[in-house]
Amino acid sequence: MEERVYQSWQGSNKFLFHGRLIFGPDVRSLLVTLFLLIGPAVIFCVFVARDLLDRFSNNGGIAIMVVMVVYTAYILVLLLLTSGRDPGIIPRNAHPPEPEEDAEDWTPRRPARTKDVIVNGVAVKIKYCDTCMLYRPPRCSHCSICNNCVERFDHHCPWVGQCIGQRNYRFFFMFVSSATLMCVYVFAMCALEIKFVMDDHQSSAWKAMRKSPASIALMAYTFVAVWFVGGLTLFHLYLIGTNQTTYENFRYRYDNKVNPYNLGVVDNFREIFFSKIAPSKNHFRGKVTTESSGQGQGARQQMAVTPTATSLKSAGSDLEGGVKPAWPERVALPTSNSGGEVSSDDPGRVSNGGDIGLDIKNGTFSRAPPAPAPAVAGSSALHPRRSSWGRKSGSWEITPDIMALAAGVGGRDEEGRANGAASNPQTTTNR
Repeated sequence: MEERVYQSWQGSNKFLFHGRLIFGPDVRSLLVTLFLLIGPAVIFCVFVARDLLDRFSNNGGIAIMVVMVVYTAYILVLLLLTSGRDPGIIPRNAHPPEPEEDAEDWTPRRPARTKDVIVNGVAVKIKYCDTCMLYRPPRCSHCSICNNCVERFDHHCPWVGQCIGQRNYRFFFMFVSSATLMCVYVFAMCALEIKFVMDDHQSSAWKAMRKSPASIALMAYTFVAVWFVGGLTLFHLYLIGTNQTTYENFRYRYDNKVNPYNLGVVDNFREIFFSKIAPSKNHFRGKVTTESSGQGQGARQQMAVTPTATSLKSAGSDLEGGVKPAWPERVALPTSNSGGEVSSDDPGRVSNGGDIGLDIKNGTFSRAPPAPAPAVAGSSALHPRRSSWGRKSGSWEITPDIMALAAGVGGRDEEGRANGAASNPQTTTNR
């Protein structure tokens, strides 16, 4: 069976129904949100709405319960659209962008940390993401929880277990605002139930509360909850009107700066609620291809074999000679005697001259430096780059001219010792 994209996904997301639903790594917190929504709705329908069925004529009591059931289902759908879909994840690159090269120094360099782009006539900096190996588009940020770059990143909401981005921000706002209206509706209906109990028993509000504890509990619950969801609704209304995200509002503060994304209040609301939602850039249920395999594993392998600046500098002699370092199977190396043959299994033997040498320090064969220039009287014929070419695994290479000089000195010493032995045989005998 071929592997699917969601099975090899490198982010921290959780997938359900074979990649049809995508959640954040904290998807379990979604169960708490479901309990906080469904629990009060069930209590309201069982203890409050059922008691109101007979208090209205023309099926008014039934409408109260139907509205509550339908509205709760509507909120649950919005919650699913917020938490179970792609928020705008940008696929990771299979390899980093092409490194920029200096005209004088061809050594590859890592991508620049930031770049400037123009948005509505304003220069905006975009950052390079080392994890996704791409330059993030404007308003994009990398979520450390989901480990993904998300377009128009707003924040990561633990209550829905998902990032809030370009493709689910609309549903997130509708979910929060609908939850606020639901709290107001439940609070009003519970207060109405308390009023009916007071009229039926001609009692005070305190006694009526004792006769309907479910209404009191729901009123207290919705009063506390409306401060959270209601405050969040007002805050996001302000963000939508000024075309900001939560991340931008807390990080950049456009109070004293020009907001390049602000199109005016009307156009800002139109962009959020009436524009077409862009399709997902990820086909999670698609088959893994060579480009998408591992979501970056191939890039890491590519980076592992790409020469770094340090390795390039250490192999500078090979690269300057224009020869790619390689291990030939068998290389003929001339020696000082009769020019034997050295294989790659015998790296200890090095050439004392010739065209081919062994760079033991780098562990590679490379072309040896040019032959030294003829010696000039009164000067030595040392190679101008002897400090780098001559050093071979802790020893100094002996050039042919020095070998000839050493041979001449050795011959004279041997001749002197022979003459001395012949003229003084007594000394030799005593020895």
